[in-house]
Amino acid sequence: MERPRRPIDIYGAIQFPLYLIIVLWTIHILKVAQVFRFGNYGLLPRDTDGLLGILTAPFIHGNFQHLMSNSVPLFVLTFLMVLFYKKVAYQSLLLIYVLTGVAVWAFARGNVMHIGASGVVYGLVSFVFWTGLFRRNIKSIILALIVTLLYSGYFLGVLPNQRGISWESHLFGGLVGIMVAYWMKDFIDPEVETEEIASESEEYFLPRDAFEMTRKERSRRLDDDFWRSDHT
Repeated sequence: MERPRRPIDIYGAIQFPLYLIIVLWTIHILKVAQVFRFGNYGLLPRDTDGLLGILTAPFIHGNFQHLMSNSVPLFVLTFLMVLFYKKVAYQSLLLIYVLTGVAVWAFARGNVMHIGASGVVYGLVSFVFWTGLFRRNIKSIILALIVTLLYSGYFLGVLPNQRGISWESHLFGGLVGIMVAYWMKDFIDPEVETEEIASESEEYFLPRDAFEMTRKERSRRLDDDFWRSDHT
């Protein structure tokens, strides 16, 4: 009998990415309207005043074009992670978010303010791609191929000396994504766990060890079953 498949919860998976984008746009609108001053919330490498930027810089963007260029891939990639890697999605996103900021603060160019969510985006692209290589199951490989087709041009963003672009955020985000994908590769998705448990509880027409017994042992078992039945 075919096992029932767990329905894909698209509505549940889309909520977190949607809220995340709403927060990004709300912050930028408040910035443009000059309701608050966000100039001090960028990430300034190796400066104690820039430590807060590890957490705040991904939410600050220079203009609407910068915001839009990060909003679309951030929404798509976060949605894919929550939909297909729900068990590790939030932990992985948090690690990419924090560790990318820490790496940029520690190793990026000094005297330059780094802002924008592009480092997190690169981390998510890298995570989905390398998860396909590490896990090597059909679902992960297909997702890796999709991300490669959609965002293959992003690999040029890690090249140094790009004017007005925090290539360090892209580079460290990509490296962090690889590390997080490796750390999470042994976690089993809930769908896989369900299938494994179901396979163990299935009923079989013949005993599981039927083909491991000799002909004489099978004949003796049939005789014993017959005399224990109601035919006596």
